[in-house]
Amino acid sequence: MDKMKEFLEDEDKRTVIFLILSAFSLLISFLHIWNFKIDIAWLAIILCGAPIVKGAIVGLVTEFDIKADVLVAVALVASVLIGETFAAGEVAFIMTLGALLEERTVAKAREGIEKLVTLTPRTARIVRDGIESIIPAEEVKISDILRVLPGETIAVDGIITSGQTSINQSVMTGESMPVDKGVGDEVFSGTVNQFGAFDMKATKVDEDSSLKRMIKLVESADASKAKIVGMADKWATWIVVIALVSAAGTWFVTGEIIRAVTILVVFCPCSLVLATPTAIMAGIGNATKHGILVHEGDTLERLAKVRRIAFDKTGTLTYGKPDVVAIESFDTSISSEKLLAITASAELRSEHPLGKSIVSHFKTISSHTLEDPQEFELIAGRGVKSIVSGNTILAGNT
Repeated sequence: MDKMKEFLEDEDKRTVIFLILSAFSLLISFLHIWNFKIDIAWLAIILCGAPIVKGAIVGLVTEFDIKADVLVAVALVASVLIGETFAAGEVAFIMTLGALLEERTVAKAREGIEKLVTLTPRTARIVRDGIESIIPAEEVKISDILRVLPGETIAVDGIITSGQTSINQSVMTGESMPVDKGVGDEVFSGTVNQFGAFDMKATKVDEDSSLKRMIKLVESADASKAKIVGMADKWATWIVVIALVSAAGTWFVTGEIIRAVTILVVFCPCSLVLATPTAIMAGIGNATKHGILVHEGDTLERLAKVRRIAFDKTGTLTYGKPDVVAIESFDTSISSEKLLAITASAELRSEHPLGKSIVSHFKTISSHTLEDPQEFELIAGRGVKSIVSGNTILAGNT
């Protein structure tokens, strides 16, 4: 009973099973594999067509809302009345499949929201009267002083009051490199503190924080159909009238009801409902692989009209894997190779992407082993200080 209840409540699974059963019934009906007294295509009409007819009736009765499903319902009923059960089942199957693909398209686009939600910190480290305590992130108030340690995600927006660090802001700006921050600099919720500990004053909390506003923006984007599909709904009233008049005129002129019903079936927006969501779903899937968040069904359609794109200078268009392209020594007594070896040794324990790239470059071009620094100190927001072979090496920003 529990499994049956779960099945009935899971609309997605139920629709998939109904589509599979309907496809088999239509195939059997088309190939005339078995001779049933009742056309087995009725199974597709009941499983896929009944919900369409019900939805059309409910929309008409409760809101007088004429959409594309009204036209589909009329075509279904008319086909059944003249005994064209296969045609009715086929239309019902295609429309249901199209609706399922559209739902999957929206769900795929919404996966990005779930990723954003997982970035939202649940707790924050607040400092009151010199005492640290962990509280739920939603309890942080404006002007509260928070302490953020290396590796922690910032809970709310704020301004650094003490300390220096480097922040991974890729979730907000797409920047691949950590951004150095110091006293007076603004930090945003959802970004990650990579290196130094710092204190900050909360300026925007809970629903007003940058991450929450980003999530809200994506969630508020209507799970919109592509405009080419939406046109069928927008002009449904006129389409229904034109279809009925055309069908009636055809019946009057030819005297053949089957031709009139054919007109109704032809007016069904099956191609739009089936083809468009499929193309959009493929596009969204491909965009997701490249780290692009698509939050509306018709975004890709609007993208076709774009003629110019402006990008900022934050290094958004990158693989996020820096590499050394040139080495220049300003001291003639130190060769480029020796300078690289010294710098790579100094950066050997560094977790900074640029430091790692220097070490990686040395290992790629040299067979020598790097000397491990005797001492290593990370200077947040500045670079590193290492002692290699008794020499103090400073590597980082000027």
